[in-house]
Amino acid sequence: MTPAVSTVDGSATTSPRRTPGASSSRKVLQLLLAFSERRWEASVAELAATIGTPVATTYRYVALLKELQLLEEGRAGHYHLTSQVMPLARAAQLANDMVRLARPSMESAARELGETVMLFQRFGDSAVCADRVECDRAMRFTFEPGHSLPLGVGASGKMLLALLPEIERERRWASIVEQRGAAVRDELKQALENRYAVSSGELDEGVWACSVPVQTIGRRPTVLTMAGPAARISEETRHTAITALQEYAIRIQRAIAAYSL
Repeated sequence: MTPAVSTVDGSATTSPRRTPGASSSRKVLQLLLAFSERRWEASVAELAATIGTPVATTYRYVALLKELQLLEEGRAGHYHLTSQVMPLARAAQLANDMVRLARPSMESAARELGETVMLFQRFGDSAVCADRVECDRAMRFTFEPGHSLPLGVGASGKMLLALLPEIERERRWASIVEQRGAAVRDELKQALENRYAVSSGELDEGVWACSVPVQTIGRRPTVLTMAGPAARISEETRHTAITALQEYAIRIQRAIAAYSL
């Protein structure tokens, strides 16, 4: 049995077990997952390098996905996902009971704070936006559900990285520090100690964000995040927002606990 490792918030994460006899299927799915908002099109050679297969084999995988109308060719030699995948994303959002349970508190938080509030969950090395509630003020922060960012980047990515079990967190330090500098290590230590992370202009110029953990047991690591223009969020307002966000995270935790009974 694959051992489960407890996170600092009491939840357990289990390393995925590789399914025997599914090597080709795994590569096809990895090819699909190679596309994101950061890379929405790619050549066969680029996809082959990403999933670690020969170009000839990758052509067969691309042909299969084209047959299923999940991929199509755009500009010469580059492929992209089709709208055929969009119902999958919607189905995933509807099936996510965490989103459904968190939504009322997120709406209240957006009204009280006057800024955009988002829910992020960890998938592998990424923080993925599961849901978003926008405010009705000008200069809204538009971070779409499904948008992902690397762990360690932005308030959400830093908070989710800080929540990893120590062994996993340490394993990721080197590459993140190499990319972003040694200061990120101190930021993550502070996030772990204070139970919140902040960022300013890391993802979008002029945007300030804060993120707090939603403590759950046996569920995917999740954080609640607020973001808005730094120019209209004073230092005092930032401290107030962090405290309020932590209180809303507790509300979500209670809703999840009641639902799980």
